[in-house]
Amino acid sequence: MRAEEIESIERATLAALSPQSQEEVAGWILPFDTGAVGRAKSAVPLAHGPCDPSLFDEIEARYAARGLPAMLRIPGVAAFDALRELMARRGYAPGRATYVDTAATRDVLRVSDGARAHTGPRPDAGWASVFVGEGFDPVDGASRVATLGRAPGALFASILEGEDTVAAGMAAFSHGWASVHGMRTAQHCRGQGLAGRVLSTLAQAALARDHENMFLQVEAENTSARALYRRAGFRTAWNYTYWQKKT
Repeated sequence: MRAEEIESIERATLAALSPQSQEEVAGWILPFDTGAVGRAKSAVPLAHGPCDPSLFDEIEARYAARGLPAMLRIPGVAAFDALRELMARRGYAPGRATYVDTAATRDVLRVSDGARAHTGPRPDAGWASVFVGEGFDPVDGASRVATLGRAPGALFASILEGEDTVAAGMAAFSHGWASVHGMRTAQHCRGQGLAGRVLSTLAQAALARDHENMFLQVEAENTSARALYRRAGFRTAWNYTYWQKKT
């Protein structure tokens, strides 16, 4: 992936998550947030080229100055080997391996020919309810809804079963990308193609806004979601892991 695409994806990610504040230092973005979304509070490089591991001291100090623990999203490329070694010596450890996947929007549109999801500019109570339902951590879910609800110009898609919302997702549009976030399906409705309908609806909205490409981020262990995204045309551009201090 081209360097400018990597940077635009990282900037679009934080534009969608709207951390409470952020800074930039030597080619890294440092978002500061007290919520549950790791991407909204982890330092991330804007390029995958040579990395000076001594920069870690500055990153750690800037988080400490705000009373926050340092967390870094480090791409799985050799350029960051020295940084990983330094962090391991300092008592940090990796976790939550995650894939950054991209797709042509027209491919995502074709993932489902089912009825389109309902959409709106804000996360309503039904949309939010999916995040705190059975099988989800209600505290984490509420925090994620609050974070995603801050995204400017986003579109929130939901599927109803009677009066209940049973599937949800969100797309944000910035830096030349449509990014997908907050994909959730109620436990008792999984396997019915609802997530595909949400994805297809978000792709339709992206095309209406002239966004020809989409991206999303999915944890490696979420095999069912990864299978859906692959059917929708998403392919991995790179992977990363979160590094934070051992507890």
